[in-house]
Amino acid sequence: MKNLLTCLILFAALPMNHPGVWKSPDPLPVAPAENLFIITIDGFRWQELFTGADESLLADTTCTPDPAMMKMMYWDEKPEERRKKLLPFFWNIIGSQGCLYGNRNYNNKVNTANLFRFSYPGYNEIFTGNTDIMVSSNKKRKNSNVNVLEYLHGREGFKDKVVAFTSWDVFPYILNKERNGLLINSGYECIDKTDCEAQRMISQVQTEAVYHKGQTRYDQLTFLTAKEYVQQHKPRVVYIGLGETDEYAHSGRYDLYLDQANKIDRMLAELWLWVQTTPGYRNNTTFLITTDHGRGSRDRKWTSHGAFIKGSSQTWLALIGPGIQAVGEMKENQQFYQEQIANTIAALVGETFDRRSAAGDLATGNHR
Repeated sequence: MKNLLTCLILFAALPMNHPGVWKSPDPLPVAPAENLFIITIDGFRWQELFTGADESLLADTTCTPDPAMMKMMYWDEKPEERRKKLLPFFWNIIGSQGCLYGNRNYNNKVNTANLFRFSYPGYNEIFTGNTDIMVSSNKKRKNSNVNVLEYLHGREGFKDKVVAFTSWDVFPYILNKERNGLLINSGYECIDKTDCEAQRMISQVQTEAVYHKGQTRYDQLTFLTAKEYVQQHKPRVVYIGLGETDEYAHSGRYDLYLDQANKIDRMLAELWLWVQTTPGYRNNTTFLITTDHGRGSRDRKWTSHGAFIKGSSQTWLALIGPGIQAVGEMKENQQFYQEQIANTIAALVGETFDRRSAAGDLATGNHR
């Protein structure tokens, strides 16, 4: 009864369109490139992205056991310097060669349009442009909504060139691997039938050296699996879903949350360097980086997120690539929503995604 009441309240709060009319959300203003990497950093707040480490959380020994060490690593009086310490790739490279949306200190906003404000609904919104009221939990349930990755997989020039590597093992359900046959490597799943020695070693580490396997694989293993595959097979659209930031936040460890964000920043720098030094990808590849939801904005709420926790709908988006204007941090009064990202993903590789027509194409097998 409680869940039913919650759903009714949320449904009543949904914006209602004119009966029988549905408009696909507009993509962000971008120009296409040949290749696209989509990277999500689960539950990473806009506050840390744009202003760096939070002083009050650094000083709180309940979530930062060694404040002195963390301050030495990540603290500076100036927010612009703090964020560079935490995320040097974001602010030295994307900040000068790309653009970043979502600094609410300038009234530049990115929000979830879904009202649930946690992972499955967030990823559903990112990849389908749909705020389906029935997608309301993290339960392993096959998603009936068509996503932009499977849509691209069915387009000319993209067949078997769209892949996903994720730390969280729910993604085969979110992206409905059973329906579309996409290569989706999630959790502690190994890459089978590979001639790549490095890939076999990664699989061996996952199988033999990780003793306590939860729902979320170590991000470093996800990243290495993805990078080795990309080097071998040269796909056009790659999704990498990283999840440990959210895990550490939920466990109340602000120090580990920051450290993981810093590690992910280094992964992105390594991947961008490889892209920019590899024929076929060099100057022909875009990175789209975002998160699935925000977190509580107050000290005692930062570990959590959800429909009734303030700050949970506040997200962000970063872009870098040949079709992206090098404007850095966006300081205009703007409002974007997560539901616009699916169409933006398609636009970044020269396609148009309309989830309703895509659903019809999928049902009839009518791909170009």
